[in-house]
Amino acid sequence: MTPMVDLFSLLLTFFMLTTSFRPQEATIIDTPNSISEKVAPEKDAITILVGKDNKVYLSFDNGPDTSVLIRKEVLTKMAEQYNLKFTDKEIHTFTIWTSFGMPVDKLKAWLNTEDPKEREKFQTGIPVDSTDDQLNLWVRFIRIQNPDAVVAIKGDADADFKAVKRVMDILQDNQVNKFNLVTNLMKEEAKLEE
Repeated sequence: MTPMVDLFSLLLTFFMLTTSFRPQEATIIDTPNSISEKVAPEKDAITILVGKDNKVYLSFDNGPDTSVLIRKEVLTKMAEQYNLKFTDKEIHTFTIWTSFGMPVDKLKAWLNTEDPKEREKFQTGIPVDSTDDQLNLWVRFIRIQNPDAVVAIKGDADADFKAVKRVMDILQDNQVNKFNLVTNLMKEEAKLEE
């Protein structure tokens, strides 16, 4: 019995030290329920989050091998578009974080903030209005770098449909006509008919 306890302790320690946790998303999304059992992809994914306050956030992951390069290229293109300069440290910090939601001009301050509470204050949503449609540019530059990326919309159950429709319009502007809607799995019970 003693060797079994030692083995269990060794395995437990190994798993605790080697496990990497998924970073927290920019906002908490309470997704609606559905009965679809299709699983969202782990890599090559663009996830657009729509919060209950109708603010839009973005997350894109292209797998462990190419994610850093693609995120770096996309940030460089956005910086060129808005005449911004990012240091190597800021670019590296951007490649680590998964989701974000702020105007591009606030991105530099967000990347340089160390305090998590202060970092949350910058998450005001990506502009999607007709005067400054930054989400459109983010999606376009990500699709240029990775045309095979699967797009998913993760909307809060209390989000206004108009905000989700605006995101769908932006996707169609970028020739993304096939996308997934992320939902919670709702258990459906089989009932016998009488």
